[in-house]
Amino acid sequence: MKHDIREEIIRLLQREGNSTVAILTRKLNEMGIECTRQKVERVLRNLVKENVIEVYYINANHRRHYRLR
Repeated sequence: MKHDIREEIIRLLQREGNSTVAILTRKLNEMGIECTRQKVERVLRNLVKENVIEVYYINANHRRHYRLR
């Protein structure tokens, strides 16, 4: 069965509220979905373009956090 990374990311963001690329990648790998940070970033960029999620920064650490719109 092929897992849809896009749908799993949306589910994780619904459950968690917000997250970073590193946390999303780790959780997806723990769920048994093999993916890299680059692959997760690509999916997140596409979701931002489609206005499904938004990007914001906490403090000045320059780490992108993602949440559903």
